Formats: sequence, C-alpha cells, structure tokens
Amino acid sequence: MATKNLSNILKELSEAEAQEEEIVSLDNIPETLSLLPLREVVIFPGLMAPLGVGRESSIQLVNESTQSGNRIIGVACMRDPSVEAPGLEDIYPMGVAVGIRMMAQTPDGIRLIVQGLRRFRILEALQTTPYLKVRVELLEEMPAAAEDMVEIEALKRSLGQMFSRIAQLSQELPDEMQNMPANVQDPGMLTDLIAAQVPRLSFQERQDVLETLPLKERMHKLLPLITREMQVLELGSKLQSEVAQEMGKTQREYYLREHMRQIQKELGEGDERTQEIDELRTRIAEAGMTEEARKEAGRELDRLSRMNPAAPDYNVARTYLDWMVAMPWKKCTDDNLDIQDVKRVLDEDHYGLDKVKDRILEYLSVRRFKKDGTVRQPILCFAGPPGVGKTSLGRSISRALGRKFIRISLGGVHDEAEIRGHRRTYIGALPGQIIQGIKRAESNNPVFMMDEVDKVHADFRGDPSSALLEVLDPEQNSTFRDHYLDVPYDLSNVLFVTTANVLDSIIPPLRDRMEIIEIAGYTEEEKIAIAATHLVPKQTEEHGITGRISFAEDALQAIVRGYTREAGVRSLEREIANVCRKATRAFAEGREEPIEVTTALVEEYLGAPRYENEEALERVTRPGVSTGLVWTQVGGDIIFVEATAMPSPANRSSQLTLTGQLGDVMRESAQAALSWVRAHAAELGAPVDFYDRNDIHIHVPAGAIPKDGPSAGIAMTTALASLFTGRLARPLLAMTGEITLSGKVLPIGGVKEKVLGARRAGIKTVLLPEKNSKDLMEDLPESIRSEMTFHFVKDVSEALALALEPTSQPAAQGGGGASRKHRRPSSPLPDALTNPPGPAMH
Repeated sequence: MATKNLSNILKELSEAEAQEEEIVSLDNIPETLSLLPLREVVIFPGLMAPLGVGRESSIQLVNESTQSGNRIIGVACMRDPSVEAPGLEDIYPMGVAVGIRMMAQTPDGIRLIVQGLRRFRILEALQTTPYLKVRVELLEEMPAAAEDMVEIEALKRSLGQMFSRIAQLSQELPDEMQNMPANVQDPGMLTDLIAAQVPRLSFQERQDVLETLPLKERMHKLLPLITREMQVLELGSKLQSEVAQEMGKTQREYYLREHMRQIQKELGEGDERTQEIDELRTRIAEAGMTEEARKEAGRELDRLSRMNPAAPDYNVARTYLDWMVAMPWKKCTDDNLDIQDVKRVLDEDHYGLDKVKDRILEYLSVRRFKKDGTVRQPILCFAGPPGVGKTSLGRSISRALGRKFIRISLGGVHDEAEIRGHRRTYIGALPGQIIQGIKRAESNNPVFMMDEVDKVHADFRGDPSSALLEVLDPEQNSTFRDHYLDVPYDLSNVLFVTTANVLDSIIPPLRDRMEIIEIAGYTEEEKIAIAATHLVPKQTEEHGITGRISFAEDALQAIVRGYTREAGVRSLEREIANVCRKATRAFAEGREEPIEVTTALVEEYLGAPRYENEEALERVTRPGVSTGLVWTQVGGDIIFVEATAMPSPANRSSQLTLTGQLGDVMRESAQAALSWVRAHAAELGAPVDFYDRNDIHIHVPAGAIPKDGPSAGIAMTTALASLFTGRLARPLLAMTGEITLSGKVLPIGGVKEKVLGARRAGIKTVLLPEKNSKDLMEDLPESIRSEMTFHFVKDVSEALALALEPTSQPAAQGGGGASRKHRRPSSPLPDALTNPPGPAMH
C-alpha cells in the first residue's frame, strides 16, 4: 500500500465527486464497523488517502460494504505487518472511521480512495470471520484550553515552517506542498496533515501521533519527529551539494589536464605530473638506498604514477616518497681524528670531566688505527645530578668530532610511536623522533643525544623504554625499522649519548646496553675555575658589559660558599648573573669606571650569605646527636641524627620510636644500631639497664623529605652511643657506612658526592668504611684529600672511638653530660686515636 502525492489525490477526488452523488456524513457513522487492517499505513481524520486491498477477506469486506450502501468502514494499523490473518490482538486499539469515496477493480485486488472521518477506539470484536466487525467508541476532538492558545499558535507556525522546508528539500513531496501550511488554519487538521505527509516516519510514530488526543500534546509529539527529518534532509542536501561541487571540480580539472596534455604533446613537452614522477625516480636512484628500501620506494612510485592526484592516498604516497629520498642513506661527515685538537676543544668547553673526555679520546684512537670494517659506536649514558654539564657535554663532543648534533628530550614521553613512528595507515602519520632527527641532521653519523632517559614512562600507548632497546643496541640498530618507513635503516654509525639523573628508574635491559659514566658534583675549586673560565665571560657578554667588570677569585669563592649549595653550577650562574645585573644598572645610572667584584661587593649585591657552616657546630652541642652523610639526586649533603630518652611507664616495656619519614631499610638500620649499643653498653661505659628504664626516640630532621638506605647505620649507632654514655659527638665530623649486628662497617656508594657535600657544609673530618678507601683515592683530587681528614674504619668500636669525645663524667650518669656550650672547646683527637687500627688518611 503506497501513498500517492497530493496533486494526484486531489485530481482523482474531484473526478469522483463529480460522479458521486452520495455524500458521506460524519453524522452517519455507526457504532458497529467492519474493520479493515492496514499494513504500515495510518489514516488520519479529514484526509484523503489511496488504499490497495488484496487480501481475500478484505476484498469481501469492501464489496459487502459498498453493496449494502454503507460506505463507512473502520481502518486500523496492524502491529506486525507480517501477520497474514490478523486478529483483534494484532491490531492497534485506535483507528479511524473512513468513507469510501472511490473504488476501482484491478487484476490484483481493489483500489480505493478513502477519506478519514473520525477517530475511534475499539471496544470489542463482534465478528472475526470472514472479516473483523467491531463495536467502537467514536472520539471527539478535544478543544484546547484558552491559556494554551498562544503556545498552540507558536507550535502551529513552527510545524508549518519546518514542513515547508521538508517539502522544499524532499524529492518525495511536490513543490506545491510548500504552501500547504498557509492554507490550513485549523491547528488539529494541520498537525494530522503533516503527520500523514512527512516522508520517512515509521508507522509506529504515526500511530503514536494518531492516539494522542490533546492537541498541544499531539503537536509536541510531532515536533521532534519532523525536526529530525528536516535535519536529515538538510544534511543530505549539503552532502549532495558538496559531492556535486567536488565532482564538477574534478571533471573540470580532468578536462583541463587532458587538454594541457594534448597541447604539450603537440609542442613536444612533457606534462608537469610526468616531470614530477621522473624527478622522484631520479632522486630515488641517487639517494643511495639499500636494496630493500629501493624496491619499496619503486613500488610506491609506480603506485603513485597510476593514481589520480585528487585521490586521498596521493598525498600519503607522495609524502612517504619525500621522506625516503630525504633520508641520508649514504651521507656522512668525516670525523676529526686529530686527538690533540679534539682534546683542546673538549677542554675549552668543559672544565674537568676527565672520564668522559678520556672515553671519547679512546674511541677516536681506535678509529684512527682501524680504517677498515665496522667500528662499533659507543652508547654512552651520562648519569649525575642536575647542572653538571651532561647535556652541553654532548654538544661539545659533536663539535670536537666535527659531527652534526641532534638532541631530543625523552622526559614525559609515554607513547612508543614517539620512538618508532606511526604506521602509514593513520591520518597524519610521521616517522618517530629517531628518524626525524637523522633527517634533520642530513647525516647518518651525527651525535644523537637523548636527554632525560630516566624519565620515560609506560602507559596504554606502549613502553618507549622497550622501543629504545633496539635503538641503543649496537648489535641490532643496524637494521632499525621505523613503522612509517617500514624498511631497515642503519643506525650503527650514530653516536648515541643519553643523560639521566638517577639510574634506578631505567629498566635493567636498557641500562645493560649503555656504557654508564657517572658525573659527580664539582668541587669548590672546580666551580671557581668554571666560573672564571666559562660563566663570567658568558654572563658579561649577555649583559653587554664585557671588559667593564671583573671578578676577584675570593669573590667567586664567597659566592660558591655562601650563596650556593649544589652539585652543579646552575645556581652559581644565576648568582653571577644577579651580580652582572646590578653592575649593569650601575653603568646605566652613569658610572664610568670599571667594577671589580670583591667579597664585600658580593655581599652588597646579593645580601647576607644564605649558607653558613655554624649548623654543623651548633647541632652537636648535646649528647644523642651525630652528623651523617647522604646522597641525593642533586648531590651529597649532611644530615643530623637525633636521639633522646624518656622514662618509660612502669606498666609496659621500653619501646623505640622512629620519625622523619624513614624508609624500611633505614628503620632496620636503627633497630640494628640499638641492638648493638644495648649489647655493648658495658663496654661503652653506659648503664646496662639504660634501655630498660627509658623509651628511645630517634628522629632525622627534614621530616617532610622521605629518606631511606643503609648508609646511616653508623650515624645512628653514634647517636645512640652518645645518648647512652652522655658523651658528645665531635664537632665538624661526619660519617657514613652500613653496620651489621656483629659490629662490622660495610661499604657504601656515592662517596664523592657525600664528601663534596660534607666539604660544602664545613665538615673537616669524615669517617668512611675501610673498603671505600679506593673510591676516595680514585674519585677525589689530591687538593680535597689533603684539605680534609679521612678515617677508614672496619668496626663500630673504631668509629665510636673517633666520633665521640672522651668521657668527662662517671659512666653511672649515662645519658647525662653537659652540653658543649657549658664546657671548654673540644680538644682535637688524642694521639691514641689519630692513628686507629684501621687505615686513615689526613
């Protein structure tokens, strides 16, 4: 059953009315109606609609109704159109009484034109065979309330405007339907007419509108339905317009291109596209690609030559070929093999850092003698605190070798595609940072620096650290395959240099592939030399006062000691820049004579020194306090361990309290220290029952900073021994070392950083484990070793003999003793302790 357009319906209706004398009246609708089930068709009151009747029972219904002179029947939509013999339960309970206005016999059934008269609700079935006959309740149109008339008028206008737009856009409605809403004044009639005529509404949606009797609710129900249809039609119209425009443009370009090709053919010239393909083919041949890469590029070029330039994949293929021919497959720079010249350049750029410089010179020495075959490039990892020159050292290496320099920062990288690239199937795909860097360098043997390799993290997008395993493996990186290029690229000629602050966060397989060179913090002498050689000239040039200001050596020393406390030189450079700004202002205000920066001028420009050495003296003025050494990511430093005793309640045993955000390892060190001191209380001269009578509290200040590690064991033991015996710890003495329950002092790491931190804090004497003596000799210069006193101990008893002052009160007063401010200044170490059983260095 199909709905004809309104023009045909009106034409047939006028012809039928001219021949039909009987007028169907609303007053003649009986309460008992023969019911004609409809498939996916909903008739509305007052509207004309064509119907096709083909079911045998339905044909009989129509014939008997017309022969009896009763041309009014009931129609209702079926719930399921696939039911062949519908019963009352298969039909919606609300339908419309219609009058048959025209009927015609056809070979496949009967064609009717009916007019909707009034809604009805089915009450009961009076007959089921051969067709349904039902008793109905006729439903009246519910009048709208007076207060709703304004809203109904607004809804009527909205529905009318949208239907006119639908009629304009839809191919299924005639153009004259655009003016229909203006010719229908009754809101209810307009609502039913629009619900019947709007295409693409489902029969369920039309039935829902039919069953809604209140006019305002019916209009509200219809409004979103036609809004949706209008939006769909507008979108379809827009798409058709764009497609037509694009097709027109494509056809026009095709015709013009064909004409141009014919003209160029007549003139004996090649077209632009042919020239482009030939140029790409020449560049591929000259690029020096590997066999596999050349085959892949040729295959992509053949595909490009057969592709329409307007095709979406054309730019993808062209971009890929541009990357392939731009890669430096065979281009390289010649290394500077003059060892003395390379050493001179490295020394110009950086002070100290002998380990790194020696490694580069060793590599060049091998290159100088091994001229044939492949020379394995070192994979270096510079590990150390911030500000020691790791990143700038990579740039200096590239300048010394005469190679191009590429740097990428891996800090915060989470996506594996940043290393390996995206596959070409993705929109906007690009190679990874490795291939992009090689292309920018225009050389296949640059110095490639990967900054902050310890700050790479994995998430749902992959693990960049795992992707780096192939890049930083000399056995594998000769066939590195980027996802975008999808061909092997040789990275074996690249000198990879990575930097890291800590090594613990680097996955072990990646750490194993790199040659780690630890760069510790600078000594005070090194900082002064760096400032005089590099930082001062740099800052004076940046401030435009070169030649007008000079720094005395004692002024640089004052800045290093009083205004910075770091492993590197970044804060030192900032303070020098601060002095230069003050001097620049003085010149801007009219000063003519040059400025020589002295210690007094430093204090005038920078204020009072921020770091003093009094803390190392003041903190150990009472029993129970010792000075330890710690390693941090920014260098070494001193730390104080404080222990105190409180009488324990009689109703419970004594307990140990640990505070200061200590980690599990450090807590265990405190337990071991307490156990050793309790076991040797008599030997130390402390009351044997001291712990039984007192609760012990150990606190490590800077409580907001987490701390962990075993190297504070000897400092904790010293603090407890000082508390138990009442003996003060010696001033300006610090210690580090792990202890065991048997009293052994075990070696620790970070010796250079810890010693430099102690020196910055004004410490004069340092206790170290005996097995760390080789680290001190290797890592620290003679100037520092001669300036400070070092004792190497292998037993806790030796350490306590060196760390604690001699007892001045009876042992029975353990835990007592006067504070240092009430006693005479401490005497130096007695002769018997200057050369303890373990080796010592002064």
